[in-house]
Amino acid sequence: MRVLLIVPHIPAGGGKLAPHLGIITLAALTPPDIDVSVVDENLEKINFDEKVDMVGITAMTPTVTRAYEISDSFRQKGVPVVMGGFHPSFMPQEAIQHCDSVVIGEADAIWHNVLRDIESKKLKKFYKQNGFGSLDNMPVPRRDLLRRKSYIMFNTVETSRGCPFQCSYCSVSAFFGNTHRSRPVSDVLREVETLKGILIFFVDDNIVGMPKRAKNLFRALIPYKRKWIGQASLTIARDPELLELAARSGCAGLFIGFESLSQESLEEAGKRINAVRRYAEDIKKIQDHGISIHGAFIFGFDHDDESVFERTVDFVKRHNLDSASFSTLTPFPGTPVYSRLLNENRIVTKDWSRYGGAVFRPKLMSRERLNEGCAWAWKECYSYRSILRRLARPKRLWFIHFLLNMGYKQAIDKYV
Repeated sequence: MRVLLIVPHIPAGGGKLAPHLGIITLAALTPPDIDVSVVDENLEKINFDEKVDMVGITAMTPTVTRAYEISDSFRQKGVPVVMGGFHPSFMPQEAIQHCDSVVIGEADAIWHNVLRDIESKKLKKFYKQNGFGSLDNMPVPRRDLLRRKSYIMFNTVETSRGCPFQCSYCSVSAFFGNTHRSRPVSDVLREVETLKGILIFFVDDNIVGMPKRAKNLFRALIPYKRKWIGQASLTIARDPELLELAARSGCAGLFIGFESLSQESLEEAGKRINAVRRYAEDIKKIQDHGISIHGAFIFGFDHDDESVFERTVDFVKRHNLDSASFSTLTPFPGTPVYSRLLNENRIVTKDWSRYGGAVFRPKLMSRERLNEGCAWAWKECYSYRSILRRLARPKRLWFIHFLLNMGYKQAIDKYV
């Protein structure tokens, strides 16, 4: 049997940063008697005439429109399609209109069932595993199926799933059932030993979500002398031992969700771990340990007026964040903010291809102004002058930060 796994094109050029770890993990879970291949549409075209027995497609809300197009094309040729990922999991009745089967939630424990049902022509419409399984003994992802040199950060590694916090705009907590599970440190180290190159991108939604476990992981990584980038909450700045161990283990940069400069907006979002009054202190502590910061910000909370754009960009410049990203508050299906805005009749469209911009009615500005302000923030932050200023400060893995900044600039020039 031949199985083709597909990652649909990600809008605004974001697909070249790192490979989709979930897809190559499924490939590793596929029995050796099945021929499996992977196509990342962000890097190569899909051959719709390829002779395969099944197609598997992963989709987020911004990519699901394209995913449905891909699925429809293969089904017209008589090829059965299985879909999974965040959006199909939250909207299975919609997704099943475009595919033969939907995997709801995690697929690890039931992937074999899906494949064997395909072989026996007994494919079910829906699959959902019971509960959330252990992450022990996860296979090493099939990185050999990808084009290594096409990604900025190739070595993606998962050490945990989920997040202990429950922010209203985030799909992660809903998808993982508000759980936060981790892999054994020994398993992570065995995978690290298989990786070529010095840089690792830990894709955990919050690598310091369980501080005691994170300290054990960081201690174990120190002898490997690798450099790594990951995602973390600002709580890392308030635990001196945790921060010190992260730096010693090779942490070169952290993606941190500041989200807003308004404490009222943070309360609205349920992100109570952030304290605006401590931002400057937290940033300094992290940067003093040689760790770069990518700050993430969201516009469009009910407390945001039109001054939010300039104030946020000034904050990024004033605190010399190494890079930043800006987005409009997006009510993704499955999130509390989606339910709230839907109940308030403020969501104006369910055209998922538009879920990269304002798709609801803000309280203190127009949708047009929200989109314009967000675009302005991107352009202002990624002007050549701004990039050169932020990259002037010595930092670990300077070249990676340069590639990230230039990648953002190219995407902005093309899409914004």
